[in-house]
Amino acid sequence: MHGSRIVAVGHYQPARTLTNEDLAELVDTSDEWIRSRVGIRTRHIAGPEEPVDELAAHAGGKALAAAGLTADAIDLVLVATSTAIDRSPNMAARVAARLGIPSPCAMDVNVVCAGFTHALATADHTVRAGAATRALVIGADKMSEVTDWTDRTTCVLTGDGAGATVIEACPPGEEPGIGPVLWGSVPEMGNAVRIEGTPPRFAQEGQSVYRWATTRLPPLAREACERAGLTPADLAGVVLHQANLRIIEPLAERIGATHAVVARDVIESGNTSAASIPMALSKLVERGELRSGDPVLLFGFGGNLSYAGQVVRCP
Repeated sequence: MHGSRIVAVGHYQPARTLTNEDLAELVDTSDEWIRSRVGIRTRHIAGPEEPVDELAAHAGGKALAAAGLTADAIDLVLVATSTAIDRSPNMAARVAARLGIPSPCAMDVNVVCAGFTHALATADHTVRAGAATRALVIGADKMSEVTDWTDRTTCVLTGDGAGATVIEACPPGEEPGIGPVLWGSVPEMGNAVRIEGTPPRFAQEGQSVYRWATTRLPPLAREACERAGLTPADLAGVVLHQANLRIIEPLAERIGATHAVVARDVIESGNTSAASIPMALSKLVERGELRSGDPVLLFGFGGNLSYAGQVVRCP
């Protein structure tokens, strides 16, 4: 019951890059139109031979290596994804098999864009309760597989990738490295972001999501800081779901994190749904923009009009 902490991060993106100029050959759009409205320049696109579990396993393997751990050290695997095409085996089981993790509890978490922060909280609670000692928590999505490439309002947004964290129980006497979660949803607005149909396709009510995110989320994000015993001014970093730069920048400003590095990975990666937060966090750590022990607000929001946020300490 001593809490948990993040001990390592990792991320992975497919090699193929899709630029705004490439998209202009598919639909009626332009680099200027895309950058002025969503701030995205490029995104990475997985090939047909790169399923979600492969993206997730690459990121998970990097996090394990960064932690200096072997696969048998993990007893819980959680994969946050909304683009798993098959119902069974789930992505967590397939990732465990790819990485050689011998007998973990393996579960998928589908809360779309807020999936990773939900999964991180679930792993933290599981470790606190003593039901696991060390967890691999991954956000991975292949949004290109559910994108309507004829719809210029949504196809300019999406990308593919995965990000991962290794978490473990804190030693007695050490402050928890993962703060209390603040989570919830707005069910009556759940249809504002959706992946549905046969074949499944991503669609959203963009203006409704923008208004909700920029007005309703700032006080929730500040409450997540309060639950961790901090103010927004204490934060060293803010990693929001990388939905759209025109949402991220005003939201970060309204939270009041005046001294924080704000993740803007959406510019280079697009909206990667559940992968966006762990991938952006991993890149900030890798580049040295965040240091070990720095307090960082993670806040996911989107599909189902769900949200979840917590303050974590960098590994």
